[in-house]
Amino acid sequence: MSSISPISSQGPFAQAMETAASAMRSQSVRMRLVSENLANANSTAAVPGGLPYQRKTLTFAETIDKSTGAPVVQPVKFGVDHTPFRTSYDPSHPAADAKGYVTLPNVSELVEVADMREAERSYEANLAMLGQARSMISKTIDMLKA
Repeated sequence: MSSISPISSQGPFAQAMETAASAMRSQSVRMRLVSENLANANSTAAVPGGLPYQRKTLTFAETIDKSTGAPVVQPVKFGVDHTPFRTSYDPSHPAADAKGYVTLPNVSELVEVADMREAERSYEANLAMLGQARSMISKTIDMLKA
């Protein structure tokens, strides 16, 4: 039998719960970033010919939680998307350049909504996994009481 109890703070259930919780925290950060990108999808530069909002990106990495030994996911790198900006012909716009074009952010609302749904589904899957681990802990305690 293992020297670590399945319900101890260092056991496999605790590790599973920490892994799921870290994934939920990471997906929350991702949702915040998607929200920021969507909020700025149609913003323009403040001055003619200036650069508009640039889509932000996020990279995750797996690390090991030192207190539990659990593999966890963390947001590690915030970056910007280097795809070209969109342009729109609107000579009356205050941010229009000398040719009448307004530079718009490189944010695709369709891509952001897809990212948002993916983050939501990942969050929900990890929430279900967290609930399952809690249920297994409860059943283990009930068995030990009997």
